[in-house]
Amino acid sequence: MRLLLLGVLCTCALAAAAPKTGAEHKDRSKEKRLSDEDHYDEDEEHNLDYDHEAFLGDEAKEFDELSPDESKERLALIVDKIDENKDGKLTEEELTKWMKHTQNKYINEDADKQWEAHTTKDKDNISWEDYRKSVYGFTEDLDDSEDEDGTNYKQMVDRDNRRWNAADADKDGNLTRDEFAHFLHPEEVDHMKEIVILETVEDIDKNKDGKITEDEYIGDMFDGEAGGEEPDWVQKEREQFKSYRDKDGNGYLDKEEVSAWIIPPDYDHSLAESKHLINEADVDKDGVLSKEEVLEKYDLFVGSQATEFGEALYKHDEF
Repeated sequence: MRLLLLGVLCTCALAAAAPKTGAEHKDRSKEKRLSDEDHYDEDEEHNLDYDHEAFLGDEAKEFDELSPDESKERLALIVDKIDENKDGKLTEEELTKWMKHTQNKYINEDADKQWEAHTTKDKDNISWEDYRKSVYGFTEDLDDSEDEDGTNYKQMVDRDNRRWNAADADKDGNLTRDEFAHFLHPEEVDHMKEIVILETVEDIDKNKDGKITEDEYIGDMFDGEAGGEEPDWVQKEREQFKSYRDKDGNGYLDKEEVSAWIIPPDYDHSLAESKHLINEADVDKDGVLSKEEVLEKYDLFVGSQATEFGEALYKHDEF
């Protein structure tokens, strides 16, 4: 019951305490995530599930339940919405704008849901004390020791309070709806960048020296105690650490190097995904996508042809 009360707001802290399987491959990048899926699989092949979630957002799973004809019918409607100038072509700019829209839609819906759960309709802000009681009220009588599942609730409260203060732009102790969204999704706003970096370092830095060694970096993704040889992807991550992550070659990542890793400054995921989709579906190589080209490659945009369809489970008038 305790963990249920914490909800999604404690995801980062709980994930850090959770045991990892030998095959786990965690992506720590926070820069405008288009999907919870890995962009590439272990063989470095492009992951179709990433494309689906990047293009469709939280509707990707619903499309997987539709027949090919129904998928194409709904996809055609989406193409019309993306095509802002109604010239029958989807440009790189239009695709990029659409994927940013689907991402922001998820963030806003999540913030609205959490806001309603912790405030009343007549309030335009929420205090830290009200939020703390709502989420962590059951911990008031607990000390600084770990729970039986390894969770230290006092540390979680302190961590959330620090993030709260960072999101509180006017420093009045309360959060508005927009400030609360920044609290929930700090990776989305520039002024929360430092808190994201700090939390990432704390999660991975097991000896608490403020640095991330190669073993700590790998340990965040892979449990070496699982036995056997390390998978190829782990070896690639070790090479990535040495040749790319550890820019000054001193054997560990400092805050600047962590920042370049999890919030890369010059990489736009939405733009990169738009380029990829055009490259894959642009049959006549004119640099834009016609509706026919999108529908011809509908499985790239909405789901795998290998899906077991049967009768359609979803029909929506709005999306």
